[in-house]
Amino acid sequence: MRDHAAASRREARSSKVHDASVDLIAVVVAVTDQGPSVLTVEQGSALPSGPFELGHRSLQSGLRAWVEQQTGHQLGYIEQLYTFADSDRIGEQRQQRVISISYLALTRAEQTAGPAKRAWRRWYDYFPWEDHRAGIPPIITEVLQPRLLAWADGAGQNQMKRERRQRAAIAFGFDGPDWNEELVLQRYELLYEAALIEEAMRGPQPGASPPVPGVSMTADHRRILATGIARLRSKIKYRPVVFELLPPSFTFLQLQRTVEALSGRLLHKPNFRRLIEQQELIEETGEATADTVGRPAKLFRFRRAVLDERVVAGTKLPLSRA
Repeated sequence: MRDHAAASRREARSSKVHDASVDLIAVVVAVTDQGPSVLTVEQGSALPSGPFELGHRSLQSGLRAWVEQQTGHQLGYIEQLYTFADSDRIGEQRQQRVISISYLALTRAEQTAGPAKRAWRRWYDYFPWEDHRAGIPPIITEVLQPRLLAWADGAGQNQMKRERRQRAAIAFGFDGPDWNEELVLQRYELLYEAALIEEAMRGPQPGASPPVPGVSMTADHRRILATGIARLRSKIKYRPVVFELLPPSFTFLQLQRTVEALSGRLLHKPNFRRLIEQQELIEETGEATADTVGRPAKLFRFRRAVLDERVVAGTKLPLSRA
């Protein structure tokens, strides 16, 4: 009897394993002429991904293999992002539990040319409310705020309505709270909960309002992309990962514009320059740009010795308040 019970438990555990699959998904970021861009497949509707297989030496090697196979792009800097395993994350049509292990990868613009089967898409195409470099985007005041507040004031008890209003105000900066550029995922999740984006409206929705602007993605790839953007926006403040996205030599203005593009916020130029110089993150190359119009700008490079000398505090971005 005891052996039979043990065998039953092993069979049950085996069944659970076979009821799940593991996917590897890459959020590959570059700053191109279009701005912050993400590497996509399937006409921009998906991130490069594939199942983890027995032949893969490791999770990272499996991910690198899938990305190169699907896009022709070889990954450089890479770090694990998050593991997604919610039972409702793929859709009712999938009977098998899917566990997705996502990674954030950074690359340089000069390495982004490649086959037509891959596409670099601006990440603000997917999240148009995230770019505040020119001030508060009209989509927030004209579209998101009225629809989110209408959702908050919908069915439910008064306390629930107040909580929904408060969450919307904090996430999107309604009525006073400062915009927090790191809350990318919280904003996406709130729009998903309010059924205002296409991923939350799959299937017939008689009488439903159209989704808010923003390119949708398959399954929960846009949620994974939001997670990657939030991680990068946070990380550039305390680790010099931004230099993984810049060419070997760059102007100070290129550095500032790259950080602004990633954060979706403007920087106070004198404060930013002072902080970069205080932390000794860059050094002059002794060369300048060959521009024929205007004064040539000095070229800098990342001073990699700083990684061996101390733990880098980060840029501590002096973000302006729009």
